[in-house]
Amino acid sequence: MADLFAATGSVAPLAESMRPQRLDDVVGQTHLIGPGRPLRLAVESGKPHSMILWGPPGVGKTTLARLLAQAFDAEFLALSAVFAGVKEIREAVGRAQETLDRTGRRTILFVDEVHRFNKAQQDAFLPFVEQGVVTFIGATTENPSFEVNSALLSRAAVYVLNSLTIEELKQLFERARSQALGDLAFTEGARDMVVGVCDGDARRMLNILETIRAAAEAAHLETVDEAFLQATLAQNLRRFDKGGEAFYDQISALHKSVRGSNPDAALYWLCRMLDGGVDPLYLGRRIVRMASEDIGNADPRALRLALDAAETYERLGSPEGELTLAQAVIYLACAPKSNAVYVAYNAAREFVKREGSHPVPLHLRNAPTKLMKNLGYGHAYRYAHDEPEAYAAGETYFPDEIDAPSFYRPTPRGLEGRIGEKLAHLRELDEAAAPTNPAPRKRRDPNNRT
Repeated sequence: MADLFAATGSVAPLAESMRPQRLDDVVGQTHLIGPGRPLRLAVESGKPHSMILWGPPGVGKTTLARLLAQAFDAEFLALSAVFAGVKEIREAVGRAQETLDRTGRRTILFVDEVHRFNKAQQDAFLPFVEQGVVTFIGATTENPSFEVNSALLSRAAVYVLNSLTIEELKQLFERARSQALGDLAFTEGARDMVVGVCDGDARRMLNILETIRAAAEAAHLETVDEAFLQATLAQNLRRFDKGGEAFYDQISALHKSVRGSNPDAALYWLCRMLDGGVDPLYLGRRIVRMASEDIGNADPRALRLALDAAETYERLGSPEGELTLAQAVIYLACAPKSNAVYVAYNAAREFVKREGSHPVPLHLRNAPTKLMKNLGYGHAYRYAHDEPEAYAAGETYFPDEIDAPSFYRPTPRGLEGRIGEKLAHLRELDEAAAPTNPAPRKRRDPNNRT
């Protein structure tokens, strides 16, 4: 089976030499290749179909594509979207057509990192997939809904591959130790350290083990312990793609944990992201957003504390400054919750967009010149500080053409409960002022379009 970008004349790395040769040898992905599961059934049927394998790095996407080609007795052609373009696609399709005409064998065209192809490049596959010249298998670490065009997506089944579990990584560790590491032994703590730092990535584990094997041989070491690992390996951050699916999933989990008033879960996701290498200032900005969106006026101190945390991190840097982010996250998670400001802001924006521009009422206009005063600018404006309770009961502040909408609806939680009580009292003053002042206009729901 051919690979357009296969290396030649070099010793295969451990991850390549230990690549499974049978479907039964694959570690993990039992939800796809176990008995009665989709890819196992496809192999048993003998009928290949186009598909997209979506999952994080090092979980077996390329391996599965190769094994499927082998199981279907199909030619295997591989392209990398990093290096290939329309020219390489056409060459691959030409080879597939030649193989079909000459031998009658189908070809599986595997495209690694298919999300890196633009729309035109992805469209180049379509006629050949429809004609049956190739069976397309794409691999991607990004959500196909966003990164694969709809025409190609509609012609391919999407299978989601999962990160390997701790137990699956331990199984792979033992297989590598027995097959490729000779007499090199590991303490239990060293094994767990390797498994932990790999974060579900099988290829990463095998690459790390290869590094350890070379370092142990150079040090004439028979047993690897935790101290040796710490001295040998450079800092290994857990997998964290700043532009990918995992990034937004973890941000979402952090935000929802804060909103859900679970400080322990919020702290967990914060530490997961810091451990993965996220920019702490990005987290600081998101924490400030949470303070307004999910706490708001239920506890206005939350916003100031979130800002202080971000500013303190800027001054202290890492690792000292990260503690302030943790303090802010815990405070926000424990604070009373209100999205009333968030809802009111969105409602007001939509209302303004829908209503258009109405003139400012004369009594609210600025009157810095005599002409403006003669035109009635600012006439009959009531200065609130001169009124009882510093409130001009019955006064109107919206354009004359608008029935006063009600955007802000305080919740009964935290300080916002008291704000709600005050606003209710002011409405009572408006109603009491109605007999002697122009009646306040009817308040309406800004979300009601009728």
